[in-house]
Amino acid sequence: MQGFGNRSWVAGISLALTLVIAGCASPRSPAPVEDRGTMAKAPAPVQPGVSPMTVDSQGRPLAGIENYGKPGYYAVRPGDTIRRIGTETGQRWQDIARWNNLDNPDQIEVGQVLRVVAPTGATAVATAPATAPGSTDATGVTTRPVTQSTVAPATATPVKPPVTTSSVAPAAAASGDEDVGWIWPAQGNLIAGFDEAKNKGLDIGGKAGEPVLASADGRVVYAGAGLRGYGNLIILKHNNTYLTAYAHNQTLLVKEDQSVQKGQKIAEMGNSDADRVKLHFEIRRQGKPVDPARYLPAR
Repeated sequence: MQGFGNRSWVAGISLALTLVIAGCASPRSPAPVEDRGTMAKAPAPVQPGVSPMTVDSQGRPLAGIENYGKPGYYAVRPGDTIRRIGTETGQRWQDIARWNNLDNPDQIEVGQVLRVVAPTGATAVATAPATAPGSTDATGVTTRPVTQSTVAPATATPVKPPVTTSSVAPAAAASGDEDVGWIWPAQGNLIAGFDEAKNKGLDIGGKAGEPVLASADGRVVYAGAGLRGYGNLIILKHNNTYLTAYAHNQTLLVKEDQSVQKGQKIAEMGNSDADRVKLHFEIRRQGKPVDPARYLPAR
């Protein structure tokens, strides 16, 4: 019995070795390989002082990259939309789309460089009705973006220096764009002041439904809820220097491209995208937020 057991053990070992050798000799399925060389890489975020990506996800040069860092141009950052860029620069998004010959303004890429100052000879389009490229306006005419051949060489609009004399209110400047004649947009108590880092305007308390007034004569360049953190928002353009923003409204009473008068009711106070009923009010000078308290009259 012991001899039979030994023979059986040896035969088992031989069979196992045979199977192992056969397994090593047989072809195996190739292991999956990740072809990193063909993977598209998204452009890196554009940060101040850092060179941007020069190509898009398909290896093509980013539009306008030759203008990166020049006055009057804007490099698209993560999370940007054409409307947000218009708000940041104080321009109508329709104009930005036209100046950059964008067939679809909703398709912009991180790192892409856009013109945000009107080219020479393009001032006439500023008074045209606001219609998206390819859409039909009230006259039944289909709009088309401006082609590159009709756009003159880039020139930056000079920035006017702010009023620096502390004893003179900006609203009382002698003439021109500075002579706006601001009024308070709501009657409630001031609950938060301007802070360049944390609060780019004033927060005015009140009750839902109370009137929100145009702080000066102007034209509606935005009315909607597409900008995160602002709720139902209205943006008025008063001239080539100033615009104002009215956020967190309950109801909007004006439409884009509508002209409004100082003191006109343009919205009703609310708490859209806010923790309480309030009006968030901003004044932007050349696209940069400034302290509205320096411009509004004393109460």
